[in-house]
Amino acid sequence: MERFFRDEAFRGTLHARVPLSVCPGVCFHEPEVRVSKIAKGEFTVSLKPLEFEGVATAAKLGRMSIDKQITGDLVATTQGQMITAMGEAQGSGVYTAVERVAGTLDDRQGSFALYHVGTMVRGAPSLSVKVVPDSGTDGLAGISGDFKIVIDNGKHLYEFAYSLPGVE
Repeated sequence: MERFFRDEAFRGTLHARVPLSVCPGVCFHEPEVRVSKIAKGEFTVSLKPLEFEGVATAAKLGRMSIDKQITGDLVATTQGQMITAMGEAQGSGVYTAVERVAGTLDDRQGSFALYHVGTMVRGAPSLSVKVVPDSGTDGLAGISGDFKIVIDNGKHLYEFAYSLPGVE
């Protein structure tokens, strides 16, 4: 298994993974998510282009705002931002996004943040959307989980595998 470390110069921010044969200093490990429930539903999303300063055109970089209305087991609104980069090959690119989710889940009100990492290699997609550790507030404090997005006939659906203290 490949090991990774964080560059000390970027302490306090989300870090790039750098492969090493050994793991000196601080190691990066994906947190394990203990799933106790699955929430399902659908959402609508509005993406709006935002200005990207600097080398955006030459580097094929983009920036967008994200606004969602989520219904189903999770009833919430979200606001966030997405950064994209397109590859030279058709159908290749990446995006990363962070959004704040505010609403109700399991009769508890609060908010939490989600982070997205999406990759497309010549049309083959890979997507991970997870709860930012320790981002839950109020009734959603302590939440963790994976937010799976499914697009079916143009409809955006979700399956949110989550754990919340006191909810079984």
